[in-house]
Amino acid sequence: MGVFVFLPLVLPLTAWPIARLAEQRLHPRTATRLLTGVAAVMAVCSTVCLALTMVVGTAQLPGNPLPDGWSDPEVRAAVPYDEVVGKAAIPALCAVLVACGRTLWRHRRVRRAAHRALAGMPGTEVVVLPDAIPYAYALPGPGPGGRRGRVVVTTALLDRLEPAERRALFAHERAHLTARHHRFLLAVQLAARANPFLRPLRTAVSYTAERWADEEAAQLVGSRRTVARAIGKAALVSRGAPLPTLMGFAAPGPVPGPVPRRVKALLNPAPAIRSWPSVFTTVGLAAWGAAAGAAVSAMSSANSAVTMVLILRAATPL
Repeated sequence: MGVFVFLPLVLPLTAWPIARLAEQRLHPRTATRLLTGVAAVMAVCSTVCLALTMVVGTAQLPGNPLPDGWSDPEVRAAVPYDEVVGKAAIPALCAVLVACGRTLWRHRRVRRAAHRALAGMPGTEVVVLPDAIPYAYALPGPGPGGRRGRVVVTTALLDRLEPAERRALFAHERAHLTARHHRFLLAVQLAARANPFLRPLRTAVSYTAERWADEEAAQLVGSRRTVARAIGKAALVSRGAPLPTLMGFAAPGPVPGPVPRRVKALLNPAPAIRSWPSVFTTVGLAAWGAAAGAAVSAMSSANSAVTMVLILRAATPL
């Protein structure tokens, strides 16, 4: 395997250029899908890398339950610097599993708490809460697919919006539910927990998912300026969703934060819908670089996994 087993740990750096360029140059739908796919592949590959090196480190610990042959010099030689890296991979992989487990538990807990809070409300798609705090968010359904989701908005926010702006708000939140944006957000959150180098992709997907919903709302309402005005008004008075990890309509942020950039994008012409950018552009080179990094990461982890399995099978006594 050699040093190739470590490549998946650092190859996420190749995705940093596209994380920023995708926000500006790609259609939000394309950017969200591209960045989420790259992040998921690289996160899985880096976790496989940790697992492979952990086998070598665990086999050297006294009293381990692994076969004695797995600590032979031939097995340790498959991973460079096995004494240091192999043992360091044990707490690293444990930290990844704990972080991902906590993220999943928190995501599930927040959704359950939100559904319990709406238990006594009418079973309609739109729930209007008589609350003095202005906010709105999309709540996925309780099932694993997020079906039968609901749009939650307070009277305080509706009172501050014009009728056309209210339609933009509802269209935005319905777009979140229809496109299952919570799945993309959860995937990049888990990827960032698995490899800290993927955090820029998590931030980018959080923005492009909102922009995706903005574009869907603008197309449905028929006025990009109306959607921009609704987002701007909501950002001035809203505190965001009351529970973390929920997709809110708008929350205040520092300039140049997400909301000002979303408003600016809506005041410009609609972005062109392209399934993949041309390689002869800056964003195209960045996209192909990220795709190549994900492909090399996948091939490296697959090759290392197959090699390690063959070595362990040869070292295991029958």
